[in-house]
Amino acid sequence: MTKNRLEAFSDGVLAIAITIMVLELKAPHGAGLAALAGLAPVFLSYVLSFIYVGIYWNNHHHMLHAAHHVSGAALWANLHLLFWLSLFPFTTAWLGEHPFEAVPCAVYGGVLFMAAVAYGLLQRALITADGQEGPLARAVGHDRKGRLSMALYALGVGLAFVHPGLSLACYVVVALIWLVPDRRIERALEG
Repeated sequence: MTKNRLEAFSDGVLAIAITIMVLELKAPHGAGLAALAGLAPVFLSYVLSFIYVGIYWNNHHHMLHAAHHVSGAALWANLHLLFWLSLFPFTTAWLGEHPFEAVPCAVYGGVLFMAAVAYGLLQRALITADGQEGPLARAVGHDRKGRLSMALYALGVGLAFVHPGLSLACYVVVALIWLVPDRRIERALEG
């Protein structure tokens, strides 16, 4: 199977998720900076989620570039990933409205965790379709970055019930880890 439809559909879903998230940003009721400052939690949750969608889009692109075959299992794994990513607008809006409340912080982290799990399953499905000697398998290796991310998400979910600020810090740290471009796939394709 070719991967063109998978890429196009995924790109469309991610574009829609970003659009829905930005539509949640409502104009302030006042005209001064104080009115704008009141929207800071909503805006910051949007920025964090926008970064996450960008990270997923970027890594999804690289991963599919390295994959040569797409199986039925990979199609379902991709839909599983898109399901969790499609929940970003909901959890972003809820977190923005209640930034330091335990349950919204935990649910936000739970969706991030499940998106990471789904991404890993997609990665495995693509590696299985291409074989262990393919460029994607070589690039992924032990995926320490992915496992560290899931551990930090899980920690963040637990911390949400102790100190929501620390929970949010875990999610920001994971985003910062992934903002540094992951060159594993590029190196595997060059080598």
